[in-house]
Amino acid sequence: MEPARRGGSRAPVVFLGALLLALAAGASAWSHHGGLGAAGFATAGRAAAAGGERRYRDLALQRTESVRSSFAAAAAARRDLATASASSRVYHVTDYGADPTGATDSTAAINSAIADAFRSPSNATMTGGIPDLGGAEVHLDGGTYLIKAPLTLPASGGGNFRIHGGSLRASDDFPTDRYLIELSAKGSSRSFDYEYATLRDLLLDCNYRGGGLAVVNSLRVGVDNLYVVHFASDGVAVTGGHETIIRNSFFGQHMTAGKDPGERSFTGTGIHLDGNDNTVSDVVIFSAATGILVTRPANSISGVHCYNKATGWGGTGIYLKIPGLTQTLISNSYMDYTSIVAEDPVLLHVSGSFFLGDANVVLKAVNGVARGVQVVGNIFSGQDKGIDIVHLDGKFDTVDQVYVQQNSATGMTIKSTAARGTAVGNGSSWTVDFSPVLLFPDRIGHVQYSLVAGDEFPGHTLRNVSGNQVVVATDKPVSATVHVLVDQNSD
Repeated sequence: MEPARRGGSRAPVVFLGALLLALAAGASAWSHHGGLGAAGFATAGRAAAAGGERRYRDLALQRTESVRSSFAAAAAARRDLATASASSRVYHVTDYGADPTGATDSTAAINSAIADAFRSPSNATMTGGIPDLGGAEVHLDGGTYLIKAPLTLPASGGGNFRIHGGSLRASDDFPTDRYLIELSAKGSSRSFDYEYATLRDLLLDCNYRGGGLAVVNSLRVGVDNLYVVHFASDGVAVTGGHETIIRNSFFGQHMTAGKDPGERSFTGTGIHLDGNDNTVSDVVIFSAATGILVTRPANSISGVHCYNKATGWGGTGIYLKIPGLTQTLISNSYMDYTSIVAEDPVLLHVSGSFFLGDANVVLKAVNGVARGVQVVGNIFSGQDKGIDIVHLDGKFDTVDQVYVQQNSATGMTIKSTAARGTAVGNGSSWTVDFSPVLLFPDRIGHVQYSLVAGDEFPGHTLRNVSGNQVVVATDKPVSATVHVLVDQNSD
């Protein structure tokens, strides 16, 4: 619309130019008779005036036609602009009557813009016959919009579209079991309903009425630069589907920057992943009972800063509720007073992360299975309360390929699945106790030892391995040093 406004503003300027030119022409005719006598001057003046008037009328008519042409050109430009806007597939919600001040409900207006964006411009399709929307954009024009019901996508499905550029706030009567934006086609029989959808540069204020964004049975969805606050359920919930990427975003039930006096009562979940092959990266979760809840396998989490409800007050940073088939990678994250909890972890990797304020990794036994677990190369900082960097919650009967190694800590208790120790003495038996260090009780799968007795060459043997203690014996008393290396895996 902007070019049309500029075109329309030129008309008064053109008309003013016509008046100035007409006055200049009359003044020129008057000055040509400046040398006549009084009578001649008067006669000539009358003739000149008559001629000037005719010329003025002719010139004015010409200028009027020019003004009319200018208005016609401006109208044509507006028509051309409207056609261009329609073909560009950008749908501005304010054109549909949405109120960018947030004073009145904009639900219907924004849903109308979404419906128009989902009118596919061609017969092109994406995966599984999903209509290709050609890069359609629903633009929020940098406004703040009050909504009383979810913004929903047509059940016909669609791909290659974007919703971006503004703020959405739930009304006081928004449904408590819904989300502000829902990518969900209820009753659909398709494997995927939406593909290559991008939701970015959005502030979602849930007003403690439900959640922010629901992504259901969608394929390759990008969630980028969201700020989701005041959710009662989930900031973002991913259900089913495949390859949703959540990045560069902020989640908090309450507006806080830490040390909140109401932290003990925080509820809700920042991100809930109930689907496969999703990625969460470079995300901050500053207020929630659970930062990230994962209930389906095969997901990747990196660069996450969780300082939601502290574990000491019942909160969890990342909860992997997938007993028996975890298949989760967590790396380069900052667990700020909030722990990682994994139920019966099978194929879990945690590395390169920083745990502050007694935050740790908790392996929780459901059926007592831990297999293919790697907790390596992390750093832990605690408050000298004797908290283990990796803690077992319950008994694990099946343990295989569990490696907790090469971690460092201050103010916390190091736990590992591999350790080394030394015993020095004069006698025929040396005991090295690894129980304060080894993660699993009474489990040593592999032992290496060496005995150094100076000039003596006693016979020696590995006498006993039980209770995470290693006993080495000699056939005669000697002064010796025994070095022992143990591993709770047998390979």
